Amino acid sequence: MEENAKIRAEVLQSLEGLSDDELNKKITDENWTIGQVLEHLYLLEEAVVKSVSHALKNGSDGPVETKPVYLAADRSQKRKAPAYLVPDNEFKTLKEMKEKLSRSREKLLSVIAEAGEEALEKKSLPHPVFGPLNLKQWVEFVGQHEKRHLAQIEEIKEQLRSSKN
Repeated sequence: MEENAKIRAEVLQSLEGLSDDELNKKITDENWTIGQVLEHLYLLEEAVVKSVSHALKNGSDGPVETKPVYLAADRSQKRKAPAYLVPDNEFKTLKEMKEKLSRSREKLLSVIAEAGEEALEKKSLPHPVFGPLNLKQWVEFVGQHEKRHLAQIEEIKEQLRSSKN
């Protein structure tokens, strides 16, 4: 979780100085706003918390091969988010999104603390790209996924600056 905390801090730092209008400004119809990216991060973390909680009780036992989840940060491979992780088009405030991200992170930390390292390594769940991942790698995936979207946020910020000129 140390790496996840570092990445989350970078995401929050990246938001400094953004107005709510900038958070909700669309560069193109096809692209997400920064607010939508943040909502997507929240939705994913919430989904992982639910899945990990469920898997701790009902998941597959036994070791699974370690996968290169760090590849989730690679934006050269485009991925379409599943419908349940697609953000809505509602106006989002920075305060609201920071609170949501804080709540989802607290839930993730709580589930991890309750489970313990051994259970996280023993239980596994399928991932749509990587195949079966142990729950520890699912936690690592959350951070790598955020790293991917941190780069996206930085791109959007650059496009916002360019559109002002």
